[in-house]
Amino acid sequence: MSRARAASATRGRCGRGSAGRPRLGPKLPLPVAGIARAGAAAMKPRKNTKRVPSFRKLLRTSQLKLDNKLKNKQYKQQSTAKKYRKEQKKLRQAVRDAVCRKPFPLEEYKKKHVAEKREEEEDDALPLDMMDEDDLKLMEDLAQKASFLTRDISSTEPVHIKKRKHESVIEKYEKMPRRMKTEPEKELIHLLPIKDKGGIIPQTMEKPVLNVEEDEEEEEDAEEMEVAEDFSEEPLPVLTPEEMAAQRKRKLQERKMHIAALASAILSDPDNNIKKLKELRAMLMEQDPNVAVIVRKLVMVSLMEIFKDIVPSYRIRPLTEAEKAAKVKKETQKLREFEEGLVSQYKFYLENLEQTIKDWKQRKLKKSNVISLKAYKGLAEIAVKCLCELLVALPHFNFHNNIIVLIVPLMNDTSKTISELCCEAVQKLFKQDKLGSASLGVVKVISGLVKGRSYNVRPEVLKVFLHLRIKEVELKKDSEDIAPKKKFMTFKEKRKNLSRMQRKWKKAEEKLERELLEAEASESKEKKLKLHTETLNVVFLTYFRILKKAQKSPLLPAVLEGLAKFAHLINVEFFDDLLIVLHSLIASGDLSYRDSLHCVLSAFHILSGQGDVLNIDPMKFYTHLYKTLFSLHAGTTNDDIKIVLQCLDVMLAKRRKQVSQQRALAFLKRLSTLALHVLPNCSVGILATNRVLMQTFPKMDLLLDNESQGSGVYLPELDEPEHCNAQNTALWELHLLQRHYHPTVQKFAAHLAVGAPDEGSRALPLDLSRRPATELFEAYSIKGMNFNPPVPSVTPRRKDTFSKKESFLSEELQQRISKTVIHENLDFAKHLKESSLS
Repeated sequence: MSRARAASATRGRCGRGSAGRPRLGPKLPLPVAGIARAGAAAMKPRKNTKRVPSFRKLLRTSQLKLDNKLKNKQYKQQSTAKKYRKEQKKLRQAVRDAVCRKPFPLEEYKKKHVAEKREEEEDDALPLDMMDEDDLKLMEDLAQKASFLTRDISSTEPVHIKKRKHESVIEKYEKMPRRMKTEPEKELIHLLPIKDKGGIIPQTMEKPVLNVEEDEEEEEDAEEMEVAEDFSEEPLPVLTPEEMAAQRKRKLQERKMHIAALASAILSDPDNNIKKLKELRAMLMEQDPNVAVIVRKLVMVSLMEIFKDIVPSYRIRPLTEAEKAAKVKKETQKLREFEEGLVSQYKFYLENLEQTIKDWKQRKLKKSNVISLKAYKGLAEIAVKCLCELLVALPHFNFHNNIIVLIVPLMNDTSKTISELCCEAVQKLFKQDKLGSASLGVVKVISGLVKGRSYNVRPEVLKVFLHLRIKEVELKKDSEDIAPKKKFMTFKEKRKNLSRMQRKWKKAEEKLERELLEAEASESKEKKLKLHTETLNVVFLTYFRILKKAQKSPLLPAVLEGLAKFAHLINVEFFDDLLIVLHSLIASGDLSYRDSLHCVLSAFHILSGQGDVLNIDPMKFYTHLYKTLFSLHAGTTNDDIKIVLQCLDVMLAKRRKQVSQQRALAFLKRLSTLALHVLPNCSVGILATNRVLMQTFPKMDLLLDNESQGSGVYLPELDEPEHCNAQNTALWELHLLQRHYHPTVQKFAAHLAVGAPDEGSRALPLDLSRRPATELFEAYSIKGMNFNPPVPSVTPRRKDTFSKKESFLSEELQQRISKTVIHENLDFAKHLKESSLS
């Protein structure tokens, strides 16, 4: 039964159609039938047999199964794409190999086959004696010219390309005769030619004649004289130095007038005369060696002043394609042309300044040799001055970041003049930058410079950070909780809680408040805080890098000074690590006295701000300052007293609740002793600090009494302020200071000797009592060799004058003198001889 079914199924597949009828025509073999069926299937659109799963089936399908299906589908796509890429790569490689493979020339292709074919061709070929000689020769010539037979078929070049290559100008030049027929009398030397777009330019020079014999010299001189007579050319006049100076002065005056005319025309009407900037900028390439240096300097400065005057107060952006294609008014088009010309000329001017500085740095001379190498230094200094002025004056305009990139490396220049110029310009920029965008750009470039030079830069580069105008930053992300923004009621809240009239009033009130918020520019304040925060992050990143990797660098004093200024803005998370680093630096003993003071000041600035919440005892820093106070004197360390006064203000006055009475007494006694060893301005600052201590801490008047308090003896040489028994001593130094030559020191000493009262006859005047110690230190400084208060000039005493000399003489003597008249000159030598003889 099964065999019958199989046979009928086979017959149905081979001999019947889809309806079971027998097919007409001959039977096809199996492969041909398959191909026919495939062609028929290709003609019909393929039917999609897959069914979309129903919603119930999807519900039954687990999520894991669906994920696996998706992953399998992705893997399949990736493998297919990978296989396709491999096939394409193989195809490209095959094409590349076919192009690179050198084909065999047809003449040498398989000599064996050629030899075999010749025998066959000789039989079929016509005998040569049946052809004429002319025809044979013509065929040979055609065979020689059939270059397509021997040409490389793989080459894509046209056939005539080789003809062009062979017909080169170099071969034509080589075929030319070496001697010029036009000048047979002169012997020329042919030099290497110059190849230009138009062809070859021959170069020749006259052959130098060797002066061997005197006769030849005379002949040459005679020939030269004859040539000079024939041409009858007058020699150039030789100018005297006075005439050369007058000629130079005249040329320089002409250039100055031309520069002034161009500059005044541009400033009077910049919109219409913007093209004259190009003419003025062309004078930067002055070629007259007599006036080139001065003219270039004048043009640089003139262009700088012109740009400062005509540059708008906004940044000019390039126009888009849509804006260029759009039709605009004549005024708008004129403004666009002016802005475009201004930006392009400003760019070229900055490039000229940059190239001048580069030429000087690389010690390069131009081919013209118009300006000497020494003069390039002056030009470079003027270029740097112009860049510094533009950096400060135009921080909002285009290419300001390019100027920053040029100026910042010059802050570390070996030339002291250029370095100071750049540092001063950056300081001015920091002081006047209110928003902070320009400061952020400069700080980023400085940080990259310090890191790129491996911290081998001048300390002045980092000291410019001290002039940053950063007083507040975003210390916390939740600052909105501290100062919440103004919130307005929603429409639902108004409808629920307010009446119709109240809603109307509320709407008008909220509109007014929004306008007020816009007037306050709250958005600019947020932007300013954001920029300041980013700037300070870059500054601290630079400082921490140096503290970590270059503790023995000369940059460390600048780092410590910067930390002392910005320490109150550091995040609380870094306080512990930073205090440990500062204490380790002090304990190492490698720091100078000034650097150690900066460490102490930085530590207490940290603890006086957000560090109040930390439970840290800074006793080590108190001990270090107390121990090193006697290192100060009236010599080199005199300027360090200002830092000491700042430390004392932060350590004692602002932290009075954390300071014990013994510690305050010890500092008061040691500072009074130090006031005897320093200059007057330092003594005034120290006594002002002592006055604050006596008014801040109770029972400081113990030191004004001779009686001792408690047990023990005062130990002035002990370095621990808590255990030196300062309560058992007295301020005897005040009696010596009351006899000081400076009147202000005398006033302070007398004031402290009576207990520093605020009122009464012994109270200080307001100009001294209300000023802090650091300000008094600066006010009474003698750096300018001026004594403050000024010493009154001493007028010489008038000598007693007498109206009449005759008051000393008697009456008789006066009569004799009046009668006696001396007509002859007295000869004292004669009288001397007479007296000696007698």
